[in-house]
Amino acid sequence: MNEPRPWLKNYPSGIPANINPEAYCSLVELFEETFEKYRKKSAFSCMGKELTFDQLDKQSKQFGAYLHSRGLVPGDKIALMMPNLLQYPIALFGALRAGLVVVNTNPLYTPREMRHQFTDSGVKAIVIAENFAANLEQIISDTEIKTVIVTSIGELLGFFKRIIVNFVVRYIKRMVPRYNIPNTVSFREALRQGKKFTLEPHNGNPDDVILLQYTGGTTGIAKGAMLTNRNLVANMEQVRAMVMPFLKEGKETALSPLPMYHIFAFTVNCLALISIGTKNVLVVNARDLGSIIKEFKRYPISLMTGVNTLFNALANNKKFQKLNFSNLKITVGGGMAVQRPVAEQWQKITGCVLSEGYGMTESSPVASINPFDETGRIGTIGIPVPSTDLRIVDDNGNPLPPGEIGEIQIKGPQVMKGYYNRPDETAKAVTSDEWLNTGDIGKMSEDGFFEIVDRKKDMILVSGFNVFPNEIEDVVATHDKVLEVAAIGVPDEKSGEVVKVYVVKKDSSLSKDDLIQHCRENLTGYKVPKQVEFRDELPKTNVGKILRRALKEELVKE
Repeated sequence: MNEPRPWLKNYPSGIPANINPEAYCSLVELFEETFEKYRKKSAFSCMGKELTFDQLDKQSKQFGAYLHSRGLVPGDKIALMMPNLLQYPIALFGALRAGLVVVNTNPLYTPREMRHQFTDSGVKAIVIAENFAANLEQIISDTEIKTVIVTSIGELLGFFKRIIVNFVVRYIKRMVPRYNIPNTVSFREALRQGKKFTLEPHNGNPDDVILLQYTGGTTGIAKGAMLTNRNLVANMEQVRAMVMPFLKEGKETALSPLPMYHIFAFTVNCLALISIGTKNVLVVNARDLGSIIKEFKRYPISLMTGVNTLFNALANNKKFQKLNFSNLKITVGGGMAVQRPVAEQWQKITGCVLSEGYGMTESSPVASINPFDETGRIGTIGIPVPSTDLRIVDDNGNPLPPGEIGEIQIKGPQVMKGYYNRPDETAKAVTSDEWLNTGDIGKMSEDGFFEIVDRKKDMILVSGFNVFPNEIEDVVATHDKVLEVAAIGVPDEKSGEVVKVYVVKKDSSLSKDDLIQHCRENLTGYKVPKQVEFRDELPKTNVGKILRRALKEELVKE
């Protein structure tokens, strides 16, 4: 770390400048120590049902043993595709203990998106919520998946609650489309069968890839970021270093409304906070504000993570405003920019600072965070976490002085090993001297606080999820009545941005409704265009390339 590090003098008392990224050989080694240390304490809660560290230890061993019994061996890939349920951490730690590589999958993916991720990664097994099994049925023959474990929303709840929740989900809300996948097994049955076997221990190494987390990166089609034991252990240690001066080990309760398949919640909630004995209260559906309010009433929530849109919705909810926030110590916003008015309103209502964190999937993800005391600054992404450097560079990769605007680069032990099977894309993302190109444009203050100014690429950020215009355009272009298309992001009060497409018709009968319906069949909900504008022609360069920039400039002028 030869770069100047002016942010070090802003570290709150008790935070080290560096951590040891190889304090543990593997994530499994760290968590086996954690299970033993907090055995009697509650690790996770979902809909009032609690899972202790002891239960998580035993059930994850059973699950890992079951995976081995199905012929899966260390290095094989397993997809986890479900919302926040108690099944998730059991499956996660069981798979890791069995030496498998976890592939987190968004349950809202369409069959097309699932096919790409599963074939690209080569997954051989999947744990999937029954709500999404009909989509798997459509594409499973195109994949290497041979082991299918299906779970229900209520499967690990108490007997009566399980029956009630599953009945409502299946027959009242009709959220489970019919499917027919041969030789599936339920999650409870997998645990039961796993009791018959002894899990063969897997001793991982720091450089072993244990997670393939799919992302668009800074450009293009979704790629699997290869995250190693060292990457994730380092980022856990970095997060723990930043939060521990403000928390009591083994005494905290964290609200986890963001899905664990998202890298932010995965590392911060499911890994780092659990490793210090925190109880994680899982929220199945973060859009259901009533369930979040219910958990605030049920538990003394002392820590919460979320995205700007969620904090904004809660801050404007009258029932939420009346809650008791006396236990709340830390709230962290990630995944998208935290807007100043939202942070100010949140602090006014709860009495707790809303700190913004920053990072990428490729950095495991946390690279910087606003300190949780009076040194934090609203409107910035804070200061780099321990053992991490951030810098601003020009278009040629030359470092720029404080106050100058350029691309943000990240360097630290949490930066990915590379993109799975894509050395060319890895070379674009990570420099020869190990700096990660973020594609974000920002600047640094004299004393080391960073601020994002804009995004270098055309990436669209919808409620914290990356949406890439190329993918949207590719889908729209498959409609037989479309001649040309361009996609951009436009501002939106609720989600930060939404997708807008500009379309030149091939057939005059094409309607907005036809186009939207086509997109809904091929894209996850947040990627579906919310605005459609038909045009006779699109702006282009002299070589015929469509100019998205010109379309954005038109919006600014309006």
